[in-house]
This record gives sequence, structure tokens and C-alpha cells, in this order.
Amino acid sequence: MHVKKTGFIGLGLIGGSIAKAIRQYHPDCEILAFDKNKETLALAVQEGIIHTSCSSIDDNFRDCDYIFLCAPVSCNTAYLSQVKNVLGPDCILTDVGSVKTSIHEKAALLGLEDHFIGGHPMAGSEKNGFVNAKPHLIENAYYILTPSAKVSEEKVQAYRAFAESLKALPIVLDYRRHDYVTGAISHLPHILAASLVNFVREHDTPEELMKMLAAGGFKDITRIASSSPVMWQQICLKNREHISQILGEFIRTLTEAKEAVDQGAEQALYSMFETSRDYRNSMPECSFGPIKKQFAVYCDIIDEAGGIATIATILASNMVNIKNIGIIHNREFEEGVLRIEFYDEDASAKATTLLKKHRYIVYEV
Repeated sequence: MHVKKTGFIGLGLIGGSIAKAIRQYHPDCEILAFDKNKETLALAVQEGIIHTSCSSIDDNFRDCDYIFLCAPVSCNTAYLSQVKNVLGPDCILTDVGSVKTSIHEKAALLGLEDHFIGGHPMAGSEKNGFVNAKPHLIENAYYILTPSAKVSEEKVQAYRAFAESLKALPIVLDYRRHDYVTGAISHLPHILAASLVNFVREHDTPEELMKMLAAGGFKDITRIASSSPVMWQQICLKNREHISQILGEFIRTLTEAKEAVDQGAEQALYSMFETSRDYRNSMPECSFGPIKKQFAVYCDIIDEAGGIATIATILASNMVNIKNIGIIHNREFEEGVLRIEFYDEDASAKATTLLKKHRYIVYEV
């Protein structure tokens, strides 16, 4: 397929990552962008990602094959009326927001259904901004497409092929179903993570022992609490009906768990952990969700000078790149003390084999 020109309105983490992926897989495509942050645009030009930096949504966008709305959810909806004036007849208008109902309703109101196909790449990071954008961010990530009622099947298939060319995994869904599904698997976890962190913050001891002793399990399930407050505020406001329904259902689940604890119900408690373990283990590991999977191992080492250097040398001499390495003071394993993070699953597996070969005790996560 050949995409000649693509425009971006907003060039943050997701928009920047898609733009970088287009630059990588469609090097001849002309890319232009508008963003309120002039430093972002300057950096994108400097890196050779975009050709044209726009100070407004102007005629530069008129002959684009695709226009991506990549601003916060509420801003994307507001930008629709401005984009309407520059849409070419064959242009596909899309967004990257994780809430779809509001923007679909606004697109229908403005008569843009012939052009609009909602988009939601299920990829992200707790880090924000173009500076953290990566061309591989959407690689092997599900990319949900939510076509408008009047958009042609030809445009839907073209967008599907375009997403595939960027190494994403496109799935077509009704926008209402999308909002319910993402409400449960994306929006609810962020609310729970934020609530759990705030619960610990509010109930910590004066010496902040909870904060000091917080172990890997707590940090893993609350990592997404480091995401953008503005983005998640807007998501909650735009998807509040689905989120409210899901929260109500989840509160009932928590109530059942409390009752099992209060009553000492052995079988109910065992079943809760057994069914959750089995269902979690049945989830595929081949694609990234909204927050990327971390590839890490925990390794026992002797507490002596040069211990970390020895492990780093073993891995480096076998061409295994380390993303991050550090000592874990709270040991959730029997003797686990060193956490080593890698860029991909292959590196993690190779490191595990190498360290075990050198008689280290390794715990995979």
C-alpha cells in the first residue's frame, strides 16, 4: 500500500510513536503536524520525523490521506469542527483516544461519518510526550478500529491494511462495545492503581514504613498510577457511564471478597485465587496492552564487591543488552536481591539460561 501524506494533530507519546512508525515503514510518506507545544514540533523536525510544522490546522492538511487526532480526548472532539474545513474527499479521519462514544457522536453531528473511523492503539507507557515516543510502541499491539455508520468498507479495509503495515494487530469493533471493554481492562485498572496508591499514602505510618517496604508486587500492580493525570481525568469524564457501571460491579466483587475474609470461608477464598490464577494464566502474552509488559528476572547474588559487575559481564559478553538493573531491598523470593530488566522476551530468556548455566538462582517474572 502507498500512503502519500499524513497529518497529526497532537504529537505526544501515541501520536509521536505512530508518526515514527510511519517514517520507518513508509519512508516516502510526507508527514506534517500541529501541536500546541512548539518545542515538540521542533524536536520532531530535528529528528526527521515530520516535514512540516504547522502553527494551526490549516490548508497544509487539505490533501492528507490520513489525519490523526492525537490530543487529549476532550480536545480531539473539539478539533473535529476545525478539521472538517480541510478534509479532502478521500481522507480518512481518525483518533487515538481510549474513549470512543463522545467523538463518534460529535462526528455524526458534524456530518463527518463518511470520513471518520475511530482508532485506539492498545499501547502506551507511564511516560508521556514525544520525547518518549518509539516507532515500535504499537508493534504487536492490538489496534482497535471503530468505523462510523456511513464510512465505506473500502476505507475500513484501507485503514486495517495501514495499521498492519505498521506491525500493529487491527481489530474492528462497534464503538459502544469498545468503551465497555476498555472500561473494564484499561480504565478500571488505572482507577484501582491510583486508589490503591492513595490508600497506602493516606494510611501509611508517620515513619512512612509502607512506602519504604513496598515490594515488587505492589509496585507492579500500581505502576500505571504514574500515568498522566490529565489524560485519565478526561477519560473518566468521557466514559463515566461505563466506568460507573463497571465500578459498581467491581465493588460488589470486593464486597464478596470481604465477606469471605470475615467469615473465614476457606473454599470461597481458595476459589477466588484459583479462578483468578487460571484465567490470568490463560491470557496471551504475545501482544502488548496499554502498558507494555516488562521483561525482568530476579537473581540471587553473593553480597560482595563485584557481584553485580560479574553478572553484567556475563550478559554483555554474550551480547545480551540490559535495560535496567538494581538491588531490591524487599525480597519477595527466598533470597532474591537483584532485579534485571531487558528490552524484549528473547533477551530475558537468553539471560535466564546464561545465569542458570553459571549456577545463579534465577526467578522469572
